[in-house]
Amino acid sequence: MKQRSAGKPDIELGKRIRLRRVEMKVSQAELGEKLGVSFQQVQKYEKGVNRVGAARLQQIATALDVPVTFFYDGDNKAREVESLLFLDSAFSLRLLRAYSKIKDQTVQRQLVSLMESIAANEA
Repeated sequence: MKQRSAGKPDIELGKRIRLRRVEMKVSQAELGEKLGVSFQQVQKYEKGVNRVGAARLQQIATALDVPVTFFYDGDNKAREVESLLFLDSAFSLRLLRAYSKIKDQTVQRQLVSLMESIAANEA
């Protein structure tokens, strides 16, 4: 019986695992410890080299405090999750964290408008 190799869905799943892990400021070693695997295994999951089984995905979701559905498209949240995948850089995470600390919605709207104006001028 031929073993299935990891493919594009595994890579996308790995990106979402990494997104949440970095968002929670958890290292690969810390996540691996919670799962009972090495940090190298966590790297393989995140890169899509190794497939993540259902039971392991449940463990990852529990360790990262999200529902399993966080890792899948659907319910019109696919775009939202995909747009968050840009958070691969430390700068993007800093920007999002700073924005989320702003409590005044008027200031948030003004900041978004300013960024959209800057982006429109760049295009």
